[in-house]
Amino acid sequence: MSLQSWHITYRGSLSSCNYDCGYCPFAKTSNTRSELQEDYKSLDQFVNWVHQRQEQIRILFTPWGESLVRKPYQQAIIRLSHAPNINRVAIQTNLSCNLEWVKKANNAKIALWVTYHPSQTTLEKFINKCTYLFQNNVRFSVGSVGLKQDLGLIEQLRILLPQSVYLWVNAYKDKPSYYNNSDINRILKIDPFFDLNHKNHASLGEACFAGETSFMVNHNGDIQRCHFIKNKLANIYDGNFTQSLKPRSCNLDICDCHIGYINLKKLNLNKVFKNGMVERIPNLKIYNISGE
Repeated sequence: MSLQSWHITYRGSLSSCNYDCGYCPFAKTSNTRSELQEDYKSLDQFVNWVHQRQEQIRILFTPWGESLVRKPYQQAIIRLSHAPNINRVAIQTNLSCNLEWVKKANNAKIALWVTYHPSQTTLEKFINKCTYLFQNNVRFSVGSVGLKQDLGLIEQLRILLPQSVYLWVNAYKDKPSYYNNSDINRILKIDPFFDLNHKNHASLGEACFAGETSFMVNHNGDIQRCHFIKNKLANIYDGNFTQSLKPRSCNLDICDCHIGYINLKKLNLNKVFKNGMVERIPNLKIYNISGE
């Protein structure tokens, strides 16, 4: 296993957010000071563990809430970006934090998975943040939940972003048959990969990298195959944990989230996303779009 490449998603115990999106269960939640300190302690332990590994590792932080407003998470990204065994370290964020910290990171290795929330910030403020990232050579993708009332703003966002920045749209799936054909065609002009997310991928019995070369780690160091299969496989702080990593087939009927179906072997998405797997940046040249 020493020569293997791993794709790790990390989710700590932090569950607070400074935004109040109506569709999110963690809107405007908060953690106590002691809860935050415990989360930071777990985060530091995880970062130290990564530094001690020999494997080539890609990490995506998927917090419940917004963590980049917290300095320990900024510092964790900076530290990991300078680790020789890190291929990429990325984090999901609403981009509401001060971005000065990115200047201390190795921008050859960091990336941001950025979400635009039209109800929480202005398009002008959000674009200014994106411009800062672009000017500082930070890799990032941008996306938004595809609510029909927000499509006009998302179209404006596509116009204002550099063409080389991928803009994804997350399908709104809380209401069945939410989109008609006209809606879908409209969104495809924004996000040529929207069909990947709009579908519920049949996954039962399908081969998956989750639990083999891709796995989720929580604040205790416990390993799950992915966010959606909750069974504990092992713990990274157990010296024998690598024995639990092996080829598996999915035991869920469908996989409908990017951080899940990216691992389905039948979709062969490593060819689409290449070195942008964790930050959701595809090879835009597939669609003759200017970009990496």
